[in-house]
Amino acid sequence: MRLRRLRGGTLIVLAVALVSCGAAVEETPAPMDAAPAAAAQSYTPPVVPPESHDLTLADVERLMDELSNWGRWGADDQLGAANLITPAKRLEAIALATEGITVSLEHPLLTEEAPDVPSPFQRRMLGVPGPTTEPAFYGSVSDNYTISYHGYSHSHIDSLCHIFYKGQMYNGVSQDTVTEAGCPNASIINLQGGIVTRGVLFDIPRLKGLDYLEPGTPIYQEDLEAWEEMAGVTVRPGDAVFIRTGRWARRAELGPWNVSREAAGLHTSTMPWMKARDVSFLGSDVALDVVPSQIDGVPLPVHQLTIVAMGVDLFDNQDLEALAETAAAQNRWEFMLVAAPLAVETGTGSPVNALAIF
Repeated sequence: MRLRRLRGGTLIVLAVALVSCGAAVEETPAPMDAAPAAAAQSYTPPVVPPESHDLTLADVERLMDELSNWGRWGADDQLGAANLITPAKRLEAIALATEGITVSLEHPLLTEEAPDVPSPFQRRMLGVPGPTTEPAFYGSVSDNYTISYHGYSHSHIDSLCHIFYKGQMYNGVSQDTVTEAGCPNASIINLQGGIVTRGVLFDIPRLKGLDYLEPGTPIYQEDLEAWEEMAGVTVRPGDAVFIRTGRWARRAELGPWNVSREAAGLHTSTMPWMKARDVSFLGSDVALDVVPSQIDGVPLPVHQLTIVAMGVDLFDNQDLEALAETAAAQNRWEFMLVAAPLAVETGTGSPVNALAIF
């Protein structure tokens, strides 16, 4: 709460309500208008020696150990990198909402089967009035939704129990804890309080002067650093980073293709950079990994390293086209991110409509 006295003695009370991802330690944040500037001025990004572009299964095993956040926030932690979103970080994000512009990152749910939509969204109408039904004083209509959201079709967020590595999930929890009833540990219910943080968009096609990247194109650390320099933006701890490949723009122009077999995305060698920057969430307009992964025997190494080792939840299949257009028009590649997954006990993730607010 903040107090402000105007001329004539009128007292105005200003209150700000914050949504938490989980239990947080109380702290006194900096004033809202000073938070972004202070954070930017005090942060010096670490220098990260680039990994080889030619990684092997052994390198992935090494990185699983080197990039691990297991135990960082306690042996019983289930939030992972979401712990990096402090009250001060939320205030920094809120201060970015200066224009009152909102952009949805959710792609309209796909209802027709296609090469990239093996399980379309299904809807069944309930209680539709018949053409000869006599209008009643009060009437209603409803519908039923069926969605298989994991994969490459629908906008969703992965929980930390979604991916395993050698029989373990984030923080060393055994996969044996998962039953038909779901995940008792690290499920999506831990994010019921919502996600509020600074979002940063990396528009890699724009960096390369393209409308979209061709499927199978890897994104390397040098691309991330070149975008930061071009856009004048720096990823800081607690940020949610979104990688645009132009998947939806290409689909609109050329039609759907089997994204599970070929997709542009982050190369595994970018993961030390992401860990060094302490990102809280990662997302893209596909499923983040370049496909094929370019590492024999490891289909989705970025998923394993982020979710299992680093404890970073992923936003998959986000539609970043309107976000890219808005960010370009504003000449600002940072924004307030707000997202609220469904409160599914023991859930492996959730469909989600994330919002970018400028």
